[in-house]
Parts: sequence; C-alpha cells; structure tokens
Amino acid sequence: MPTIAVTDSSFENDVLKADKPVLVDFWADWCGPCKMIGPALEEISEELSDKVTIAKMDIMANTDTPANFGVKSIPYLVLFKNGEQVAHKLGAAPKSALKGWIESEL
Repeated sequence: MPTIAVTDSSFENDVLKADKPVLVDFWADWCGPCKMIGPALEEISEELSDKVTIAKMDIMANTDTPANFGVKSIPYLVLFKNGEQVAHKLGAAPKSALKGWIESEL
C-alpha cells in the first residue's frame, strides 16, 4: 500500500482512530533530507503494509498538528499505536535503518 497523505482535518480519523499502527512523516517540499527518505518510506510502506500504515503530513500546508506534537525539525517520524504516540525519530537515515527502527517499535 502506498503512503497516504494526511491533513490537519483528517489526522484524527486517519491516524488516531486507525485500526493498526501509523507512522507519520512530518515533511516539507523544501526539505532535502525529507526528499531523500521519501522513496525509502514508499518502499517500506509496500513491504510492511500488513503491519503499519505510513502517512505523510506536509507541515507547510498543515500547521496545527505539527504544532500540537512539537515538531521543530524535519524530517520527523512519529509512530502512533491505538491513538497514542509511542516512538519518534528525527532526521534522515538509510532505508535499512528506517525499516529496522519501524519494525523494532511495532
């Protein structure tokens, strides 16, 4: 399953009320490291689609949710389970490191 786009208005339903874990990638179009990990997150989303949904939130178009979670730097990845934030990771990393981190937190 490809990554999904979430917005301030869809965040509650798409992330907090989701029936499986959701990893949210807070990103922006001008962010070089965000662009670097984007393709890896798309691949991971396909590979782990039965275990986790990977969502992307553009912090420039959606300012309320990032502010609520204290996002100050990007890329910022937050894993939610049962509507609760359970893990977070700041910065870019190779695909293998990202996938390993996600799997270890699921």
